[in-house]
Amino acid sequence: MRRICTEPGCGVLGARKDLMPKHRPSWDEYFLKIAEEVATRSPCLRRSVGAVFVREKQILATGYNGPPKGVSHCSSAGCIREKLKIPSGQRLDICRAIHAEANGIIQAAAHGVSVQGSTLYCTTTPCFGCSKALINAGIIRIVVSEGYSDELGTCMLNEVGIHVEVLGNKEDPITTDGESTTQP
Repeated sequence: MRRICTEPGCGVLGARKDLMPKHRPSWDEYFLKIAEEVATRSPCLRRSVGAVFVREKQILATGYNGPPKGVSHCSSAGCIREKLKIPSGQRLDICRAIHAEANGIIQAAAHGVSVQGSTLYCTTTPCFGCSKALINAGIIRIVVSEGYSDELGTCMLNEVGIHVEVLGNKEDPITTDGESTTQP
């Protein structure tokens, strides 16, 4: 015989307590977890980044960092940044990949979907180039799981009133006001 939960606060009439989730994630946690899953599609050898654009609790588009359509992945062509020993966060123009945030905007545009007025959930703080694109695309909020060492991008976002909110357990080298939290 099946037992059902009829106690107050059980959540759903007839739901079994032993099947109820221990923690129901907030919307921010939920969409950030999806961004982390999107990042698993990245073929980048150095860093996997995922982005999810959401408006009114509906996913509009996703993106991950990787080369343009038809261009070889770094796993087969090799990573030019590794070959040239370019440190993370520097000379971002020297890379085969399009960043996750830009790919998400491109994906939305390719399908006729506007991301204006949406929230970006991303596994890392946007770089300077992506920050400019996000501003012009009309993104109103950004939630990330970890910071990134590009203070200029964060400062530009703050200047137009878009504050980067860090959610998660990963170390955050950049605060929402663009100041580094790490000591030189």
